[in-house]
Amino acid sequence: MGARRFGRINWLGLYTLAARETRRFLAVWQQTIAAPLVTAGLFLAVFSLALGATRGPVMGVPFVAFLAPGILMMSVIQNAFSNTASSLVGAKVMGNIVDTLMPPLSPAELVAGYIAGGVARGLLVAVVIVIGTGLALGLWPVNPLWLLLVTLVGSVLMAALGIVAGILANKFDQIAAITNFVVTPLSFLSGTFYTMEALPPLMRTISTVNPIFYLIDGARHGYLGRSDSDPLMGLAVTSLIALALCALSWIWLKRGFRLKP
Repeated sequence: MGARRFGRINWLGLYTLAARETRRFLAVWQQTIAAPLVTAGLFLAVFSLALGATRGPVMGVPFVAFLAPGILMMSVIQNAFSNTASSLVGAKVMGNIVDTLMPPLSPAELVAGYIAGGVARGLLVAVVIVIGTGLALGLWPVNPLWLLLVTLVGSVLMAALGIVAGILANKFDQIAAITNFVVTPLSFLSGTFYTMEALPPLMRTISTVNPIFYLIDGARHGYLGRSDSDPLMGLAVTSLIALALCALSWIWLKRGFRLKP
């Protein structure tokens, strides 16, 4: 009794959890996939109509082209965060979190399964927006492999942050507060709509502490070949933060923090 009879890793259980998290958002694709595409299109249309005619090139490219990578990454991180956070809080609110904790899955397998769902949603949103932007504006990534790598790291980071937020929160109102007062401000104040050169020195220094700035900047490097900072340094910073959040999620799941009575 209690012995794991399926090897060091429960591949079937891990696949089942990841598949459940993926099918959960695919079941409502109109909200999880189509809505981010519409939102990204509205952002580009509004800024293009409001500023496109008067705003000159930014980083040597048209303003709309400058905006596209930032809006893409902003959509990716918001959706990756929402997938894991809403899944955990929904299970806690409905009282079926025990169905996830009772199966023979280790804390590391739980973290990997939840993050796999968040990454799948983030990457799918990215693919849809890239295709939509390419067809509408004729703008395609100049370095797609780098953009894929940054999108993957950003999705892991925000999916792990979603696990942390989902463990801390006991109801959807608390998740909404984290989204409105943490995730959204960090996204909007990360260089999505402006370059670091447009900021005063103090704000520029503060922005370099924001990890989402490096994700936005990395996406811009993959899309346009231009960036405000060293892309490799940004990738290293965000990768370390993602690992730290994964480790924190693993510790809390192992202890059953705010999950078990």
